Amino acid sequence: MPRIREIFATIAMLATLSMATPATAQHCDRACLGNLVTTYVDAVLARDHSTLPVTPDVRVTENSRVIALAEGLFARNTRRGTFRHDYLDTTRQVAAAHVELSEDDKPVLLSVALHVEGGRIAGIESVVETVEPGDLFQPRVLGTPVRGLDDQIPAGQRMTREAMLAQALTYVEGLRVGSFIDSATQFAPETYRVENGVITAGEGCAFAACGMYEGGIMLHPSIIPSVVAIDEENGTVLLWMNFGDTGSYGPGEALVTFEAFKVWGGQIHAINAFFTFLPARMQRFWPSEEPLPRRF
Repeated sequence: MPRIREIFATIAMLATLSMATPATAQHCDRACLGNLVTTYVDAVLARDHSTLPVTPDVRVTENSRVIALAEGLFARNTRRGTFRHDYLDTTRQVAAAHVELSEDDKPVLLSVALHVEGGRIAGIESVVETVEPGDLFQPRVLGTPVRGLDDQIPAGQRMTREAMLAQALTYVEGLRVGSFIDSATQFAPETYRVENGVITAGEGCAFAACGMYEGGIMLHPSIIPSVVAIDEENGTVLLWMNFGDTGSYGPGEALVTFEAFKVWGGQIHAINAFFTFLPARMQRFWPSEEPLPRRF
């Protein structure tokens, strides 16, 4: 009888381990999430979506339109560019990135978020902007990493996930009310902003008013933010934003961005955004990864 009990105990232990293993394997760590971004970009460049580890019901959107996996970027002849920055959210299992590609010598700016379930891609969300020769914003600073975005967070300056988001949302509030002072947005002295590869504020800016608090800010009363990813280890918050129809982006058009904020020590230290123009009525079609204040 003791021997039989030992056998049954061993069987029970093995059964427990076999049940626990899949649950453990379902969580994608930073390396896993980063590898999924690499796999996705390589598949786009090869125009071969069959290499992607996707779930059977994978959902795909591009520029707020639902498309088939084989459509969109997979149907285009793109080449690898020089810039990529990842935003890896291990808590929410989102692998996001800003990636520069090219097609026919035109820059193609890709913002992508891979929504991961069980180590596989369950959703592909992208915003794609092709920069035409006559466009005002010609990417000039994407040959190197965005200054400060990859810096390690100093000891004791790391913020909680909730505090990081709250600080990033003060920026959105500044756009809504037309003042980063009134929104109490805290910028570090070295903060600068890059939009579609152009420095639009801070050191290196070539515009008339380059300070983060300088100049008038256009009111965006109907701006809609949504959280794509919060990279707690790297101190970055990535937001999707529809700036709303202000009458300045073209009839019925809105600026739509994937905008990243480097946040630590109670301040924003760097901003990197890829944007395009879409009909103002367009929604994200993906739920925000974090709850947002009611005013948004």
